[in-house]
Amino acid sequence: MFEPVDADYERRTRESFARQGIMAHIGAVLDVVQPGHVEISLPFLPQLSQQHGFFHAGVISTIADSAGGYAGFTLFATGTQTLMSIVGRAGVRG
Repeated sequence: MFEPVDADYERRTRESFARQGIMAHIGAVLDVVQPGHVEISLPFLPQLSQQHGFFHAGVISTIADSAGGYAGFTLFATGTQTLMSIVGRAGVRG
């Protein structure tokens, strides 16, 4: 069991999640917020599928990224934030 350093962790986490435009855009919901643990649900929508009718991996990885980040965020001190940055280059040759 984790112990939060900020007793107001749930409110901070929910407010931060609510500011994420992508989560609102895809219809994700922050269901559970506990120290070191969050659960995000997402109803299946055809607009979020790949060509075979399953959730697109990009959607799943978006949810996983936010869930992991917010699970850690619940243990952060007041006034701190979480941010992931990826710098990469993809090339396609024809």
